[in-house]
Amino acid sequence: MDTDLDVIIVGSGPAGVSAAFPLVEAGLRVLMVDGGKIGHSPPLSVPYLQARAQDPQQWQWMLGQDHYALRHLDALSPKMRIPQHAYIFEDFEHINKIRAERFFAIGSLAQGGLSNAWGCGVARLSHHELADYPFAPTELDPSYAVVTRRMGVSGATPDALSDYFGLDEWADPPIPIDALQGRLSDRYARQRSLAAFSGIRLGRARVAALSIDRNERLACDLSGNCLWGCHRGSLYASTEDLKSLIKYDNFIYRSGFVVERIDRTQGRPSIQGKTGPQYEALVARKVILAAGTLATTRLVLSATGIERPVALLSSPVAAFMLWVPAALGTPRSSEFGLGQLSFTAHLPGDVPGFGSLFNTTGIPLAEFARFMPLQKRAAIDLLKSLLSSCVVGNFYLPGRFTKARLQRQADDWLLVEGAHEDRVPALMQSARQRLGRAFLRLGALMLPGSFTLAKPGGDVHYAGSLPMRLEPTPGETDASGRPWGLQDVHIVDGASLSVLTEKPHTLTIMANADRIGRRLAGELAPNQNRGD
Repeated sequence: MDTDLDVIIVGSGPAGVSAAFPLVEAGLRVLMVDGGKIGHSPPLSVPYLQARAQDPQQWQWMLGQDHYALRHLDALSPKMRIPQHAYIFEDFEHINKIRAERFFAIGSLAQGGLSNAWGCGVARLSHHELADYPFAPTELDPSYAVVTRRMGVSGATPDALSDYFGLDEWADPPIPIDALQGRLSDRYARQRSLAAFSGIRLGRARVAALSIDRNERLACDLSGNCLWGCHRGSLYASTEDLKSLIKYDNFIYRSGFVVERIDRTQGRPSIQGKTGPQYEALVARKVILAAGTLATTRLVLSATGIERPVALLSSPVAAFMLWVPAALGTPRSSEFGLGQLSFTAHLPGDVPGFGSLFNTTGIPLAEFARFMPLQKRAAIDLLKSLLSSCVVGNFYLPGRFTKARLQRQADDWLLVEGAHEDRVPALMQSARQRLGRAFLRLGALMLPGSFTLAKPGGDVHYAGSLPMRLEPTPGETDASGRPWGLQDVHIVDGASLSVLTEKPHTLTIMANADRIGRRLAGELAPNQNRGD
């Protein structure tokens, strides 16, 4: 048993690596463990449209040799039907003892976690939005700066959403916009003062994707492969940070260690689990949990013996499609496949909402045909003509509008249950109407029947199950992410967020993990110099 560890970090996703940097930079001995699953299929190295037109073996990466895509037609997101992404999601629920009812529960045992297949949307919370957190909002400011610069964010431009995102001072210029969304953006710039846009703002998306080369990571080349994986490393994944951490002599990475429980051993916190069939305990001065909201919550509820349900925050999300008639007949072209434009909308009761628009290149026609009120063959034929003049969008509400709960069961499994709050259908109907009118002013028609509310949990923005509070009670944590009832254990992933806004939440999780890592570095190595 290695008893000379300062900190053990459970999880190599964005939260785990963000907590690790200030600790290793302070000279502390840090061990990181994760489920260790890795992909074995390289991402496409030619533009998507070229591969679709010329690759005779494309069925292998579109369907999978075991017909993976066809066997997962009920999966909520197209990303979960990509054969190359199978390793990211496989075995998560079973190995982490999680069962879900009326809720879409997802997580990852992969190296880098869900950052291997995320939408790269980023935003900073304002000081007002941080008011319910048990620390001064200014404490998070330097962490936002450090994390944004490290991961690489693009989209900085003076527009209607500059203040909303709050990242432009650290971000690079935007990735080039496609002609269709450029048309919408230009028309909004000319018309934004009109009453039709009351409560609605439109601007460039801020995304963790490179518009400028960074050493081994290269800028986006507009290949349209974002859904399938980026061979240039343009899209941020925490595996990039893991490569940097491994270069430190005082950082140890142990892949494939699945944590089953946390305990105390010899007066110190320990993690207990397996590497394959071998069961063992690992001990350190501190344990940091960054396993993802669901897995982390199960470990903490089990360790503290809490049997009552705890609330889970999850943002209701809807998807829709816009058609721009003036662009009908435009040839499909390779473009950036993640968010290019973003928008906000204020709904009745001063409820905020947020969404982004995406180019349809890189998404198979069949993904759209599944939801059209036509026979599959007719739907595909129609989409061949229509899709190049369409964009798809999403729309999120704050996490408080999902009534979800997590409860430890007698067999030590975690039950996840959820439903949308009663007001959600009316709020989404209002959003559909307001956005429909606004986009129509821009020359884009929201296709009838396309605005669809996802199943609870479909956002995968899980948070707040063990929220930080000034005076934590059972099922809560303090300002350092320390759960009630546990010594020397700290939560840095989404489980410890105090609130979940409509904004993308990954950057805030990373900034909070950096903040807690800095606190612990000051506690464990007070005389060491720590880098900013």
